[in-house]
Amino acid sequence: MLILLDNNVPRGVTRALTGHTVTEARERGWATLRNGDLLTLAEKAGFEVLVTSDKSIGASAEPCGPRNALVVLTIGRWGHVRRAPAEIAAAVDGATPGSYTEVEIPYE
Repeated sequence: MLILLDNNVPRGVTRALTGHTVTEARERGWATLRNGDLLTLAEKAGFEVLVTSDKSIGASAEPCGPRNALVVLTIGRWGHVRRAPAEIAAAVDGATPGSYTEVEIPYE
């Protein structure tokens, strides 16, 4: 799958997504885009899944069409995210067009 990491997702998440092509939004020059614009461009560019820690992005997903799957991490800090690679990978692997999956990242 072609995966886009939002700016608020640590780069280290890429290591959990083996077997996928992962690109960061900032690599595309999309660092300052708002949610709806990011989703629209991601879909047009062929990205199948957007991984983000922005919980409000789900409200922006409707106008973007059914192709973007969203995987939302409840916490975006590497110190926490690095403890949940299997959960993140499972959410991405199970993503389907238009799906929304929230991955609970332990805060402890």
